Amino acid sequence: MHRLRRWINSPYSFSLGMFAMMVPSQAFSSFYSYFYVEKLGLGIGLATLARMIFLIWDAVNNPLMGYWSDRTRTRLGRRRPWVFGAMPVFMLTFIMVFSPPSGLAQGGLFAWFLIALLLFEAAATVLWVNYGALFPELFRGDRLRAKASAIQQGYQVVALLIGTALTPILFDAIGFSRMAVLYAFLFGIFMLLCMLAVRENETYAQQKPLKLVPAIRETLNNRKFWMFHISNSFAQTVNGLISSMIPFYAKYVLGIPEALVSVLLASVFVSVIPLVFVWYWIIRTMDGVKAWRLSLAAYGLSVIPLWFGQDLTSGILAGVMVGFGLAGFLVTPAIVSGRIIDEDEARTGLRREGIYTAVGGFITRSSGLISAIAFWIVGIIFGYESGDNPGNNPEATFRYLTSVVPLILLGIAFLISFMVKMDFKNTLKGELEYGTKTDHQL
Repeated sequence: MHRLRRWINSPYSFSLGMFAMMVPSQAFSSFYSYFYVEKLGLGIGLATLARMIFLIWDAVNNPLMGYWSDRTRTRLGRRRPWVFGAMPVFMLTFIMVFSPPSGLAQGGLFAWFLIALLLFEAAATVLWVNYGALFPELFRGDRLRAKASAIQQGYQVVALLIGTALTPILFDAIGFSRMAVLYAFLFGIFMLLCMLAVRENETYAQQKPLKLVPAIRETLNNRKFWMFHISNSFAQTVNGLISSMIPFYAKYVLGIPEALVSVLLASVFVSVIPLVFVWYWIIRTMDGVKAWRLSLAAYGLSVIPLWFGQDLTSGILAGVMVGFGLAGFLVTPAIVSGRIIDEDEARTGLRREGIYTAVGGFITRSSGLISAIAFWIVGIIFGYESGDNPGNNPEATFRYLTSVVPLILLGIAFLISFMVKMDFKNTLKGELEYGTKTDHQL
């Protein structure tokens, strides 16, 4: 009974949800371009158009999802019913993304991709908004959040490793569709285990929520919130851009066979696992905002070695360098985000994790469009259209996309992080040990 009690709202059980969602999400973000553009021959212009249409849809459904989540009142809590309902939809639509009917022409392939993308990302929105909203509620204080974030990111890195390094092996062996089925069921099992171990704080469910317009107004007026998430959106673009460009980088820059892409991806994500805990130590020695800004600077410097990659060995060494910067960016934002939500509670008297997570998620997810536009523009400059027509200099295309463009984006993120003074009052800086005081916090 005691062990079961310690499992409820534990950082370890909660982090299973991150693992569950990141495996299929990372497989999607890393390989949907490669699958549709390189393997199926969809033009990058159509692929970019699909992402733009999705972003418009996402701009509507993200804030609404956060608002509805904050207003939900059930015996299971505010967030858990949404997660349980979205799980089967997420599984089915993920399979749909990687299972288009054979023989589709450009128009049909575009239509399938667009519909599958809209459905998959809508289900993903429900999951990420509600799962993300639970983090600042369950874990209070900088030190506890740093610890929970480090554990969560450790789980995430394992998921990233599976979603990137294992995926090429799987789709080479069993095909993209069966790979998607396998990952969908993996998600279902671990997400269920996570949600069964979550108990929400009933106190927050008793609060009378703000109406839609005041809720959005309060969020829009929070300058810290906007600058933080806009900065993160540029850095998040680098996450998606590098992971999705690695298969192209391996083929056109390093000249290695597809079977070795997993080794290259593993060099990044295996190195992240111990480095996550290095960043946890760094956070304990300095203010969380300073650690976040430091992680942006370190991430920017870490992508430079990718420019000098020539073969598998140099690619692996560059990948390890990227791992250090990536580890910092995975751990530090949760500290700043939690402080912003705590400060909002002090001002409004309400816990509004849902709408903050949703709007922040939309800003961050716009990184997918930035990534797609960068791919399109650089492709035009160097003549890359698709695997069927890679142009005269595909090597330059993917050198710029994996090194120069990420460096510019991270430089912008770093500068934006200083555009507002990130000072916080009335925030928790201590750490509560799990099971010793209030269970809902731990």
